[in-house]
Amino acid sequence: MDIGKQWRKIIDSVQDGIIIVDEIGSFIAANQTAQMITGYTEDQLVGQSCRLLNCTGCKIIGKGKGKKWCGLFSQGLIKEKKCVITNSQNRAIPVIKSATVLFDENSKIVGAVETLKDISENINYKNELASIKRIYHIDDGFHGIIGRTPVMQNLYEHIESVASLDTPVMILGESGTGKEMVAKALHETGSRSSKPFIKVNCAALSENILESELFGHVKGAYTGASSDRIGRFEAAHKGTLFLDEIGDIPLSVQVKLLRVLEEKMIQRVGANTSISIDVRIITATNKNLEKLIEKDLFRQDLFFRINVFPLICPPLTDRKDDITLIIQHFIRLLAEKTGKNILGFTPEAMRLMVSYSWPGNIRELKNSVEYAFVLARTKSIWPEHLPEKIAQFNLHEKKSPKYSKTTDTVEVGLSEKQKLLDALQKADGNQTKAAKILNVSRITVWKRIKKHGLQLK
Repeated sequence: MDIGKQWRKIIDSVQDGIIIVDEIGSFIAANQTAQMITGYTEDQLVGQSCRLLNCTGCKIIGKGKGKKWCGLFSQGLIKEKKCVITNSQNRAIPVIKSATVLFDENSKIVGAVETLKDISENINYKNELASIKRIYHIDDGFHGIIGRTPVMQNLYEHIESVASLDTPVMILGESGTGKEMVAKALHETGSRSSKPFIKVNCAALSENILESELFGHVKGAYTGASSDRIGRFEAAHKGTLFLDEIGDIPLSVQVKLLRVLEEKMIQRVGANTSISIDVRIITATNKNLEKLIEKDLFRQDLFFRINVFPLICPPLTDRKDDITLIIQHFIRLLAEKTGKNILGFTPEAMRLMVSYSWPGNIRELKNSVEYAFVLARTKSIWPEHLPEKIAQFNLHEKKSPKYSKTTDTVEVGLSEKQKLLDALQKADGNQTKAAKILNVSRITVWKRIKKHGLQLK
């Protein structure tokens, strides 16, 4: 019998999942058990990066082939390592993983074969799973950023793509969306992670103080400068400098900042000598810098210098499905900090939290969770523990059914057909009056009558 021709039947008969990857971690094959564990078909896996499974047991370097790609290719063998993968439904699956490197006849690495054993149904595994989650910070998200929605997965991929480079990154987003967390993730994921991460809030400092904070000063440079002082650029040497609220930086400082970025040299206030610096620049703003440029409030040349790779932090309204996950994360942190035995929100309280608009984004959400946490006296947080604005918002939404003025669909409330029938009845069949009741055009009323096959008498 030719075993080579029967390899597919052989691996499909194995009860453990078997995955084969090439020297850059791209999937080549997966048996039926592996497809069941991961939730992906083989066609969906083949050609994709092994990063897709987000395995906590992998040490991916990602800088080339073989040993430059993954720590496995340096070790040669991994035996029965407990870790967690993420399946196609974005659920964490605990597995026991083994892996072996594959070589060709010239002893060149060509890939690896991995076996996965699903242990999520093991009744004795609950405590062990909790331990794994603590070790790998599964619930802490991506470098502390919580979220599993597609917009957040896209953000994580962009962070990983640019983190190892020194490309200037500008983080855009509304206030409270977590721009500083993204900046820290960029630093921690990159090659400068062991070096300083220095933050400057440009909006919190006056023009003179900001210049001194950035570049430092020498003794006697101005009144109160009693000694030499290094600036944030020098403090961040070899590391990362995060300039938050860059849109608030004065024009006079913008000129000097641009020169520093181009020459990679700084000059302390009051000094005549220059100091060489090696710093990775990350900026953030919630303002529209292009509009500021039109008003001559921000230099266009500086904008082009710092906006090489923009990253957008999505508001909570674009990631509603993450809210319950973020809330539970804050509950766990508060419980650990205070020792208070609160497990979470009741379904009704959680519904109110999810339906709220969150104009202050994650910062407002965190404050609201902490407020409710303080008031709660049982193991659960109830609607009466929530800030009044959340309850009032939901009450207003219930009392004010909305109709779209730009589309032919009803946003909330009864069905479109029932709304139309009610309006026509109140208007005695007059389509113009019915249109006013529905706050739509007469043509829209006529279209809906045709759509639902209504006969007016």
